Amino acid sequence: MKLTLKIWRQKNANDKGGIKTYSLDNVSEHMSFLEMMDVLNEQIIAEGKEEPIAFDHDCREGICGMCSMHINGQPHGPDRAITTCQLHMRSFNDGDTIYIEPWRAKGFPVIKDLVVDRSAFDRIQHAGGFVSVGTSGNTQDANAIPIPKADADKAFDAATCIGCGACVAACKNASAMLFVSAKVSQFALLPQGKVEAKRRVLNMVEQMDKEGFGNCTNTGACSVECPKEISLENIARMNREYLKASVTGE
Repeated sequence: MKLTLKIWRQKNANDKGGIKTYSLDNVSEHMSFLEMMDVLNEQIIAEGKEEPIAFDHDCREGICGMCSMHINGQPHGPDRAITTCQLHMRSFNDGDTIYIEPWRAKGFPVIKDLVVDRSAFDRIQHAGGFVSVGTSGNTQDANAIPIPKADADKAFDAATCIGCGACVAACKNASAMLFVSAKVSQFALLPQGKVEAKRRVLNMVEQMDKEGFGNCTNTGACSVECPKEISLENIARMNREYLKASVTGE
């Protein structure tokens, strides 16, 4: 395939940035999107006129959540329930023009090109995404604590969130509520998470607001674009947990 790539280039956090156009030939439909980006960078390096395009990646197996790219207006591209590294070029056609941009959110400032600072998610996690009960050293057998299977399944589904930020990128308010609610839910549904349940939801929501993320729009775009298909039910659960904690206090 021959492609025209319109890619956001930005030297640093203070640079204005803008879209630059590249042409790339001989793209195999079997390539992943990141492999295509690797080939483009090899071409840029060979030409020696500019620096290669900076973009985040790590495991390239859909687990780490690093490959945050806005592709033709969609987080992680046109397919569903995948990350950018799992997107393959067979999803595009010969002659296509592809627009590639970084996540756009106040809470995710651009560092360089397609790389954004997602440390806001880390700070939200630090605010309450943990349990204080002893879970090591004197570890109990998994079956020793009776947990209803329905709750265990919901907690596991919430825990599959990889913190990629696609929910924020998809939301017109740049809301992080799907991410935060997933982290709240995975503990709220389990007995180990009950100890600091009230403090957890209050602290994590407060930190989310401090980081500049917007409120939920109730449009559901976050769940649709989520590579792990995190359910909107988690937002409803977080709202209930927050209301309960606000009324009863710590």
